[in-house]
Amino acid sequence: MIFKVFFQENKSEVPVREHTKTVYVEAESDREVRKKLEERNINIELIQRLNDAHLEYEKRSENFVLENV
Repeated sequence: MIFKVFFQENKSEVPVREHTKTVYVEAESDREVRKKLEERNINIELIQRLNDAHLEYEKRSENFVLENV
């Protein structure tokens, strides 16, 4: 499964929508996504599981890059 993770780069700052970034991670569950990203100092706001149609839409974006974690 592919998950889209919305996050803030600095864990100690208050989340600001304009600074939200995204990363795409392949994992079996939300828990596994968090485990894979735990060593990064990021504030995870939302982990969204992508269904097939949504994934195809995201792949058309130039910002789609699947992280190797």
